[in-house]
Amino acid sequence: MADKSGGSRDARRTRTTTRPTLRYERELLRTGLRWLAAVDEVGRGSLAGPVTVGVVLVDLSVRTAPAGLRDSKLLTPAHREQLAPRLRRWAPAWAVGHASAAEIDAIGILRALRLAGARAFADLPERADLVLLDGSYDWISRPEPTLFDEPDDAAPIPVRTRVKADLRCASVAAASVLAKTTRDALMVELARDHPRYGWELNKGYASPEHRQALLELGPCEHHRRSWNLLGGAFAADSTEAGDDVGAFGDPMPGDAVVAGAGEP
Repeated sequence: MADKSGGSRDARRTRTTTRPTLRYERELLRTGLRWLAAVDEVGRGSLAGPVTVGVVLVDLSVRTAPAGLRDSKLLTPAHREQLAPRLRRWAPAWAVGHASAAEIDAIGILRALRLAGARAFADLPERADLVLLDGSYDWISRPEPTLFDEPDDAAPIPVRTRVKADLRCASVAAASVLAKTTRDALMVELARDHPRYGWELNKGYASPEHRQALLELGPCEHHRRSWNLLGGAFAADSTEAGDDVGAFGDPMPGDAVVAGAGEP
């Protein structure tokens, strides 16, 4: 029997270490697409710092991804750092966008994800014909007129969702690694001005040290103040970041992240 400390999660991850491929991406591209944009996000379950969206553009000319590529959550920090420059050279184009903690507080996590994605898409040199998005919920498309200052071209393209795409699709795994390494580096920078929270290690997630610092110091400007920082978000065994609600009442459907566990 797996213990309650996360052994079952480790076992599931061990069983899903098959190398992602470009098979599905090529199937989509062969329908007549020029560019496919693979998208993944990180930082959704963090208590501090931005939510970050990575986008990788691929076409039919792209070769097999660098060896060792996996979803960022399955890689050690050192492996991610070694892999990231190889992925940047491998991808025809890539971009990363952020939405800050203040923006998450102002507009909710769902719209903040959309805003971070819009910023990433705005930095791409080519317009994608289709988006391949990890998960089962399309948070990229706007279901209603924008309620805040968002770029007009916020991914006005069709979206295809795919559960576990970060495990199966090399382009989405690459987007995950690039988003993760970019956000991690940003959290290390922020930690220099706020050393007591330990962000250089916990990257803003609810580690025991981060929780204790919050109890002693309270939140700073990089914390998501609209979240229940000193209550439900600390219940690592029961609270899911997917249930956090922002200022506009946006629940985050899809694959939930345990807030207390987070990503190292």
